[in-house]
Amino acid sequence: MNKDQISFKSALAPILFLLVLVVYGLILRPLFFEQTALPLEIIFIIAAIFTIIQLVWLGYEWDDILDSIVKKLASAMPAWFIIFSIGILISSWIICGTIPMLVYYGIKIIHPSYLYLFAFAVPIIFSMMTGTSWGSVGTVGIIIIGIATVLDAHLGITAGAIVGGAFFGDKMSPLSDTTNIAAMGTEVDLYDHIHSMTYTTLPSAIIAALIYIGLGFVYPPLSQNLETPTTLLFLSGLESIFTFNILLVIPPLVVLLGSLKRMPTLPIMFASIGSASALALLIQPFSIEKIIHSLHKGFHTDMAPWATNLPNEIMELVNRGGLYYLAEAVITAMIIFIFIGALDHVNAMPIVIDRIFGFAKSRSATILSSLGATAFTNAMTSNQYATSFIVGDAFKSKFDNLKIHRKVLSRSLEDTGTMLESIVPWHPTALFIVATLGVPVADYWHWQFLSLINFIIAPALAITGIGCFYKQKKS
Repeated sequence: MNKDQISFKSALAPILFLLVLVVYGLILRPLFFEQTALPLEIIFIIAAIFTIIQLVWLGYEWDDILDSIVKKLASAMPAWFIIFSIGILISSWIICGTIPMLVYYGIKIIHPSYLYLFAFAVPIIFSMMTGTSWGSVGTVGIIIIGIATVLDAHLGITAGAIVGGAFFGDKMSPLSDTTNIAAMGTEVDLYDHIHSMTYTTLPSAIIAALIYIGLGFVYPPLSQNLETPTTLLFLSGLESIFTFNILLVIPPLVVLLGSLKRMPTLPIMFASIGSASALALLIQPFSIEKIIHSLHKGFHTDMAPWATNLPNEIMELVNRGGLYYLAEAVITAMIIFIFIGALDHVNAMPIVIDRIFGFAKSRSATILSSLGATAFTNAMTSNQYATSFIVGDAFKSKFDNLKIHRKVLSRSLEDTGTMLESIVPWHPTALFIVATLGVPVADYWHWQFLSLINFIIAPALAITGIGCFYKQKKS
């Protein structure tokens, strides 16, 4: 059977089935039935089984369907190598002391008058170095919100700034899983993807930073004493584990310089891991065995038995990384790819998108459609992995037909996907932020200027064509 013969209704059926599963499993069960949400992996496994059964019933051969799935999985292998390497890189940067040092000095330079600016800037540094918004919120975010509480600062502004800074790095760091997934989902070079995002995210960050400076004078902290017991205990704990040295900036500089020179991602990461491991051996009091164990299983404060009575915030900061750190992300992506690979066999996503977004004939309308589809999909699935693969796969051919560089599509996946997560009340990310910082979504979302400004800039560029690379050929 020719895959081009499939009808719109047949192409739409598995997508609607997935939507029903998402609404029931991720929204109705936890919010209305007081039951645990279904794991996203299970939802996509069920959806994949439904799709395969439907295709076989329509007359398609199982071997051909399997071949399509395998090809889809194989196309993502380079990206998965990078994701596995990210975990190793993070653990190497921790055990050598790079990440602890940056956090240590970032907190020490905070000035009360510019608390909101630093609440925005420090998580940027941490999330850029680690690629994790959750990790940034759960570590330096806790410390900063604690400082803000002691100083009697505006907690809503502080939380909004922390979250915005954390998501800047999560979006722009080559170590971020969502950044790599967005590039993977659209088959775009990682650094092309990051370069494209500078057109929306960097202006948003600059404007947000200026606003936070102004808010520091409009809503100043009522106290000026930064030497709180919590802060001092955190800083002394880091000093007890690690030795700080200017040479510890080398591992991130390797990544930075390699990125600027557009060198292949994996060799850059391995070079940074190698330099970090050498520095850990030379500067820190860790043996070769502990360094190897850290790269394999991740760093843990148990490796530093001389450091006792450490606060939980330090353990949250450094107990992470290793080869299997992002294994769950890879497994989730593989399962989603099985579903999408089955759909690919019959060109289901392009057929549905062409019908639903048939009105989008121009480049600007198509980009705006991708922004809207991304926001809807992320809000429904509460998962950026699923959003990147589903929307990316659906819009690739439409962008190609209109000669829009795919890095605009990959950017769009994050402009209204990744950036949406912190302000959708039922999203796991928002729930995590509330639980971690103790500030309700209703109190901080309107102070999360990075996302709010980004929501304005992204469609504005789509409408004007600025930063849309219309004259640049697909690489």
